[in-house]
Amino acid sequence: MSQKSYDNSPTLYLIPTPIGNMDDITLRAINVLKEVKVIFSEDTRVTGLLLKKLEIKKKMIANHEHNEKKNLELALNYLSSGDDIALVSDRGTPIISDPGYEMAKYVIEKGYNVVSLPGATALIPALTMSGIKPMPFLFYGFLNSTETKRKEELESLEKETATLIFYEAPHRIQKTLGNVLDIMGNREICISREITKKYEEVFRGSVKSILEQIVDIKGEIVLMVAGNNTGENYDNWTLIEHIEEYIADGYKVMDAIKAVSKDRHLKKSDVYNEYLKYKGR
Repeated sequence: MSQKSYDNSPTLYLIPTPIGNMDDITLRAINVLKEVKVIFSEDTRVTGLLLKKLEIKKKMIANHEHNEKKNLELALNYLSSGDDIALVSDRGTPIISDPGYEMAKYVIEKGYNVVSLPGATALIPALTMSGIKPMPFLFYGFLNSTETKRKEELESLEKETATLIFYEAPHRIQKTLGNVLDIMGNREICISREITKKYEEVFRGSVKSILEQIVDIKGEIVLMVAGNNTGENYDNWTLIEHIEEYIADGYKVMDAIKAVSKDRHLKKSDVYNEYLKYKGR
């Protein structure tokens, strides 16, 4: 290859492909695709359309979550013969919520290079145009499709101060936002859908305000949730001010009391009694 890896030894290249706009593929990615021996592809039909547009003819081998382990020795055979190989997912960067991890790990263990090219991915554009604090951030990927487990995952992240980034399916996004509201409160969030595509759209605001805007939303979705920053402001509030702040955000009284008890690690009954005293009841 004209673009050999750093020590000129046989290499597995992880190549990002466009997530929508075909112009987002890099010149380096095109050159590597032209010169590798074979391309391991999540879906050869999808990759075939890209290669056709780029006027590249190359052998492809299907590599997805159901057969990746079977492909490990095949990939190793190419590398041991001195050939460079590539791995692509349908869209975006391989391994990021896509297949590729098993092969990359195996190739590394066997002493061969794995080189990941920079390029298209949904999470970084979604973060940088969200208007939410960009660092630190925690990319979680897809939450569990089962609501009970999804709630458990959100509860484990409730105290996380970093901005949280999730991928989500359109048919689940309203339920997920409802779970976020119940567990994390009415936080600042951003939803980006169809990034780089014709109908790209961004929603910014509180969970409640966005829930009203995304009825029947379609397309691929990235959800950003502001981190838990309550510790930065409620220390200077009285207990009653803290409750009233939640009520001002649209919470019912008992929901506000529940949220404050969670924020301050107090018994809900104690917070409730203090609020009753304040109201003179």
